[in-house]
Amino acid sequence: MNKLTLLFLTTIITFTFSNCGGGEKAEDSDEIDSVKTEKQTTEKSSEISFQVPSPGEMLSFIKVVGGKNNKNISFLNPISNEKKYTSNKLKVINFGIYSCDLSYCSIFEMGSESLKYFKVIKTMGDEIGVSSAIKPELLKRIEKNIGNSDSLAFITDDVYLSSFETLEGSKQGSTLALVVAGGWLESLFIATNLAVYEENSPVISRLADQKYTLENLIEFFKKYEENQDVMNVRKDFDGLLLEYNKIPLKDAADSKSVNGKKSQDLVMTADVFKNIAEKIKVLRNSYALNN
Repeated sequence: MNKLTLLFLTTIITFTFSNCGGGEKAEDSDEIDSVKTEKQTTEKSSEISFQVPSPGEMLSFIKVVGGKNNKNISFLNPISNEKKYTSNKLKVINFGIYSCDLSYCSIFEMGSESLKYFKVIKTMGDEIGVSSAIKPELLKRIEKNIGNSDSLAFITDDVYLSSFETLEGSKQGSTLALVVAGGWLESLFIATNLAVYEENSPVISRLADQKYTLENLIEFFKKYEENQDVMNVRKDFDGLLLEYNKIPLKDAADSKSVNGKKSQDLVMTADVFKNIAEKIKVLRNSYALNN
């Protein structure tokens, strides 16, 4: 990852697979809603951990580098689609998708849309077993902070992270994997809709670096491949990785040679970006049931 990418890598979810370990959860209070806050859930374990950025992390980055005034919601998953999701797989994946859309509306200061998306994920959360993470009082907090984008972003990230904690704590690993898949994929779908290809653009560089996150996700999915839905999603993401593997590498300009080798950066070309964006679109719409 380049330095700019690391600078904006703020919110990380760490998944650990062990019966031991512990974590601390930030206190929930109205006072912290007025402050831009970062939250991270971490569990210590001697086993492998998989780090995945929350959807809001990617969207916050895009806002910082120039998309602050964006109010476009045409590419979000319509709330009316919720009634289409009758299988458990689609309910869970689209819970992740809608959670990302909620983050998008919050970060880009669309309070009334945030309310709508919160209500739909509350309904879906009850159906997939995370109702305890989405407390009714959160709706009041959103209404109270409807004009404060920092507060809304914190609240919606809190909903997302709390849902993960609930699923992980109740040993619903396969459900967790599908939620992660939906949320991460939607963040890339939104990003590729907002981004305009420019060589050396920090946004394009950030999208290229998502290759490493994708590799991490695929390893995460393998933990739950006994579940057919997770296996199928993993195969879908393998197809996306094939496109990401076409991104050229070049020696980093400021790197020093170690054992005769320099560190390398991913350099996204216009053609590869176009193909990755199209693959993301097709895959996301197949889950959201958008034609």
